[in-house]
Amino acid sequence: MTIATEPISLHRDRTVKRITVFTGSALGNLPEYADETAKLARAVAAAEVGVVYGGGRVGLMGVLADAALEAGGTVHGVMPRALVDREIAHTNLTHLDVVPDMHARKLQMADLGDAFVALPGGAGTLEELFEVWTWQQLGVHSKPIALYDIGGYWQPLLTALDAMTSQGFLAERFRASLIVERTPSSLLQSLDAWVPQPAKWK
Repeated sequence: MTIATEPISLHRDRTVKRITVFTGSALGNLPEYADETAKLARAVAAAEVGVVYGGGRVGLMGVLADAALEAGGTVHGVMPRALVDREIAHTNLTHLDVVPDMHARKLQMADLGDAFVALPGGAGTLEELFEVWTWQQLGVHSKPIALYDIGGYWQPLLTALDAMTSQGFLAERFRASLIVERTPSSLLQSLDAWVPQPAKWK
């Protein structure tokens, strides 16, 4: 385990080598959530794309990490010291960064990944998703962001985003730039093909 101390650059080259995944510490009520998460993790590993995630061993986080590792992939976790001390960290990862707090965790995860993918999750997943999407719109980074829509999980959120767009609070180009996919192959293709939009205030 290492403690991250370097400044965050939020760089982006044009090749997706590692995907930062946001997802829940719960499994959800449907077996489909875990099954499809594992399927995605295996596909990412087969494509030789690394996984960056929150470092947990529970819920869909644990399913993601275990499936990617079992498929021969690399998994880089980032977790605050307080959560590691509560013994919910995954202990068999390729690498685990132990950071001081949640703010450092999100910055480290943002820097390590070349793209962001949100799987089903709760409030924490939404927080992580909206933060990096806001950063994208402001030009803090130019990395693709995707919703992986298992079983239509993200449809209510997409309805809300469409309402924000129609009411003038979300620019159409940013709404259109949010990737939504349901299969591993289409997700990986969309991430590689994504083209950034001009930042909001340029």
